[in-house]
Amino acid sequence: MARKSTSAKTGGGKSGGGTSATGGSGGGKSGRGKTERLRKSKGRKESSTRWLKRQLSDPYVAEARDQGLRSRAAFKLIELDDKFHFLKPGGRVVDLGACPGGWSMVAAERVNAQGANKGKQGYIVGMDLEETDSVPGAVLICHDFMADDAPQLLKDALDGPADVVLSDMAAKSTGHAATDHLRVIGLLEAAFDFACEVLAPGGAFVGKAFKGGTEGELLTRIKQRFKTVKHAKPPSSRKESAETYVVAIGFRKDPTQEK
Repeated sequence: MARKSTSAKTGGGKSGGGTSATGGSGGGKSGRGKTERLRKSKGRKESSTRWLKRQLSDPYVAEARDQGLRSRAAFKLIELDDKFHFLKPGGRVVDLGACPGGWSMVAAERVNAQGANKGKQGYIVGMDLEETDSVPGAVLICHDFMADDAPQLLKDALDGPADVVLSDMAAKSTGHAATDHLRVIGLLEAAFDFACEVLAPGGAFVGKAFKGGTEGELLTRIKQRFKTVKHAKPPSSRKESAETYVVAIGFRKDPTQEK
């Protein structure tokens, strides 16, 4: 697939503070229901005030802070994996749109990338346009995934086949629904094409899609390469958000392989 460099930010929506590594099942959301008072600022725009109010009242933001996670988006991966079980000890994972590192942190714990538990030790390779603070057990590359040389950089760092390719990439919103949809689908298609290049047989692909699911032609292609394909909206994904995720499991190296 021809690839063009773009200024679209990967890893959209995965912002947040904090740097300590953690993971776990995400159960027992002890931070839910917490609220904080928002101080007024004369120079603050109304849209910024609304965003801050939402952040301060969001139980997942509070829980992420309490657990040392870098963003509320980490719960999306926790919930998806709790349901579909694609992150396994010893797994080799690619995280596209990695910044600020929340998904890499969760994946690193679940595949035992730090070697903290007995058994097989996994490995994480991540990429994002923005610099990402280090995650133990992960190699994080600051680069545009849509650049021509990005796939080879990831392959070199991976040094072998992947078991899982994750993509939480999102282009910067234009406010025009049709345009935003096409941008998200474009990133999803690029991530899928890359997954087909690096996944080991039986591997999994998880990618951010859009309301209404994956477009017909792309969905058909994904179903040809994976035994099971589902759409899922994790509970931690905001209700007003149009995002959903396509979860494809059981990669076939040969698309003509019998289903």
